Amino acid sequence: MEIAIISDTHIPSRASHIPDAFRERIGTADHVLHAGDFDSKSAVADVQQLAPALTAVRGNTDPAVGLPEVATVELGGVTFVLTHGTGSKHGYEDRVATTVRATADADAIGVAGHTHEVLDTVHGGVRLLNPGSATGASPAARATMLLATVADGVIAVDLVEA
Repeated sequence: MEIAIISDTHIPSRASHIPDAFRERIGTADHVLHAGDFDSKSAVADVQQLAPALTAVRGNTDPAVGLPEVATVELGGVTFVLTHGTGSKHGYEDRVATTVRATADADAIGVAGHTHEVLDTVHGGVRLLNPGSATGASPAARATMLLATVADGVIAVDLVEA
C-alpha cells in the first residue's frame, strides 16, 4: 500500500496550487494523509477530489473546514496519528509525541506539519513524520512530501521534492 503524506498546502494565502508532480502522486496513492493548514475550503475540496481515500486534520490557519484536530487511521498494519502540531517550534516534537501516546499505542506513528520542515525521527520512543510543505510555502525552501509504503506492519518512507 502506498501512502502520500502531505501538509501545509496554504492555498491560496501562500501558494496557488499543489505542484503537478505531487498531484499525480496524490491521485495514484492508495491513501493520502494531510496534516493540516489547507488554508481554505476549496483546498480541502481539491485534495478530496484528487485522493482515492483521505485522512486529514485541521491546522492553525484552517477556517471551519469540518476536520478534527487529531485523527487516527490504520493502514497496512501501521497505525498513524495525525495532528497539525500547532504551537512554538520549541517543544514541537514533545507535543506531537505526547498526542500520539495519548491517542494510540506505542507503535503508532505520528504525522504532523506546522513547521514546514521535513522530519523523520524517533522522539520519546515515537516515530514522527513531517512532510514539510507540499507547495513550498514560506518558510520552506522547497516543496516536499513523503511517500510511505506499508505492508504487514512494516513501513518505508521516502522524501519526494518538486
